[in-house]
Amino acid sequence: MPEESKKIDLSNDGGVLKEILKEGTGSETPNNGCKVSLHYTGRLVDGTEFDSSVSRNEPFEFELGKGRVIKAFDMGVATMKLGERCFLTCAPNYAYGAAGSPPSIPPDSTLIFELEMLGWKGEDLSPNQDGSIERTILEQSEKKRTPSDGAFVKAHISGSFEGRVFEERDVEFDYGEGSAINLIEGLEIALEKINVGETSKIKIQSKYAFGLKGNEAFKIPPNATVEYIVKLNDCGKGLEEWKLSDAERIDEAKVYKEKGTNYFKKENWSLAIKMYNKCKNLLPNSADSNEEVKKLKIATHSNIALCHQKSNDNFDAKQECNAVLALDANNVKALYRRGQCNLIINELDEALDDFQKVIELEPGNKAAANHVLICKQKIKENKDKEKKLYANMFTKLAAHDKETEPIRETDVLSKCGEWSEEDAKREAELTLERDNVIMI
Repeated sequence: MPEESKKIDLSNDGGVLKEILKEGTGSETPNNGCKVSLHYTGRLVDGTEFDSSVSRNEPFEFELGKGRVIKAFDMGVATMKLGERCFLTCAPNYAYGAAGSPPSIPPDSTLIFELEMLGWKGEDLSPNQDGSIERTILEQSEKKRTPSDGAFVKAHISGSFEGRVFEERDVEFDYGEGSAINLIEGLEIALEKINVGETSKIKIQSKYAFGLKGNEAFKIPPNATVEYIVKLNDCGKGLEEWKLSDAERIDEAKVYKEKGTNYFKKENWSLAIKMYNKCKNLLPNSADSNEEVKKLKIATHSNIALCHQKSNDNFDAKQECNAVLALDANNVKALYRRGQCNLIINELDEALDDFQKVIELEPGNKAAANHVLICKQKIKENKDKEKKLYANMFTKLAAHDKETEPIRETDVLSKCGEWSEEDAKREAELTLERDNVIMI
């Protein structure tokens, strides 16, 4: 049992007392959100053992600071270093209280736990909660202000791989636009959870770091996990959309549209799309009655479509063109761009319809006229290929007939029963059509 003289009062009221049996290593302790792993043995004050992970030979794991264990556990474990062993004496109001935990823990019981810290993982900040972004707080902050979308951020970052520092710098940027200053995605995601004045270690797996390509300049190999030490020095106030009037939403949308255009000029297609989407999402739902909103939506969808085309994402580009045409069925740019997308993804009949509609609206549009010729040529080439394939199929059938006993051609074509020759040929054509759809 713990000696009174060696106890540390963690609750400042004598409710949670800690006595270290074996000092841990290092200086780090787990912070709220970390998944800790430890062994424990719980006893009543008379020495009766009521539970033990040691006896089960199965470490106990839980998320620290989430209220999933008794208060004393959260308080005591947060002070433990790696490998540390200690006694934790817990008054009833920091354990199971007046109710106890029948049948093993009587009401109003003081409990004594023997704990051994086996280790912990950082708080999981990844979007899919798959452990790909982990945060360990190195220096807490009393301030409760974190970056939000559009907030101006000032931070100091230091990135390392296998103990080697590959970059260290001060950064300033609008939150959500970190890629413009070559900030990796995982670090920007983590910053959203970091308080001003806080210093944290962020462990980031490759999919949110340098990915399959790595980074030659930093000598980071493909699929590498990296670590960053980041201190958030300051952040401004982000955009509070819910407070905005329709007129203010339009003004803010114009700001993001301009940002998108600036990133487009720099050929930063992904960030341009992100800014245009923010513009689109900010606009009020009044396109039917507000001509300015309608024009902004058309321009934004059209610009996003062009960015997707530049990125060779023709399916997404086509969807944005469809959104434009839902607002303006005779929009020549959207029809032309959708025609280009359909041509690339081999939807030739749809592409031909789009380019022909452009010519109806603009009879002198030479680019559309040229694309009509291209579509017709490709459609003809596809039909010629189908005819050749069809002819080869029957040539092989005829050759097979000569090697076997003579039978009627209709019998060869028939799959079963008394089909006519025309029925069998039509079935072969349908099969060919289905195969072409699958190939496309």
